[in-house]
Amino acid sequence: MKTRTLGRTGIRVSPYCLGTMMFGPAGSPDPADCRRIIHRALDGGINFLDTADVYGGAGETERIVGAALVGRRDEVVLATKFSGPMSDDPNHRGASRRWIVAAVEGSLRRLGVDHIDLYQIHHFDADTDMEETLSALTDPVTSGKVRAIGSSSFLASDIVEAHWISQRRGLAALHTEQPSYSILARGVEREILPVCAKYGMGVLTWSPLSWGLLTGKYSGSGQTPLSPERQKWGPRHMTDRDKHAAVEKLLTVADDAGMSLTHMALAFVVAHPGVTSAIIGPRTMDQLEDLLAGTEHSLSDDVLDAIDAIAPPGADIGVTDIEYRPPAIQTPALRRRPPAERGVL
Repeated sequence: MKTRTLGRTGIRVSPYCLGTMMFGPAGSPDPADCRRIIHRALDGGINFLDTADVYGGAGETERIVGAALVGRRDEVVLATKFSGPMSDDPNHRGASRRWIVAAVEGSLRRLGVDHIDLYQIHHFDADTDMEETLSALTDPVTSGKVRAIGSSSFLASDIVEAHWISQRRGLAALHTEQPSYSILARGVEREILPVCAKYGMGVLTWSPLSWGLLTGKYSGSGQTPLSPERQKWGPRHMTDRDKHAAVEKLLTVADDAGMSLTHMALAFVVAHPGVTSAIIGPRTMDQLEDLLAGTEHSLSDDVLDAIDAIAPPGADIGVTDIEYRPPAIQTPALRRRPPAERGVL
């Protein structure tokens, strides 16, 4: 498998990154099965692996990954994330210096490694000053415990602010961003991907199959019942009529191009010049084998034009409930004047 440079880090990674969110109670609970999937991915040419401290609950997935990498650590560019809640304690989450110092050590211990190649802020922390976060992340970079830092699901303005602070304070800078990107979710083409390109950031995208919608099995005559996890986290996303209508049209494009919709969806994501790697999240070995088979496909301009006609560039189709929603959107009080101030006269 060909490799690409991860931003300006000089680190070379495969265009597919193995995501591990499904390793553990949420998907594949048998560590032995997870280990076999990881080893098969490495043997198949993937050298990039992404996990997070919250996956599996209280670090379980990191432990599974760490055990699987024994004897093969040097083959892997290892990425993990922090800031999600690790317990009921309100200080065991976020991007404060207090938590980052503990979170780095916790991930190193669970993974059984002496360094993390890419350490990412899982979610923007509106309660912590960005300078505080970047200052705290600079220390493990300087000490060698972390090779590079990145963000996930940041707004373009957050990325710009982070680079402004890093440049003026001499702090470690964000080298990567991890946004959601797929044929059905192209909003990041409008600002996120151009901003990342401007700052020379690598981009690893999550949900290139749009939570499974772009496999085609959740729409039309081939509809598959939603899992409890999908019903809980993405009920509107998984049942949106506009998304399902687009998928039906995309199935025809893929069939005419001589490939499955799954393979076309993955090839679409890695065809964007601003994308370094697409995160794939297989739950079973069969799923991994199918995803690896997709590496033989690339998309012609005619196919990309047909996709553009169905899913317009720079736009998201339908509604979703799995995206990052900043405080300005989540909190009504931040977008409504007090009642007494709403009048014009």
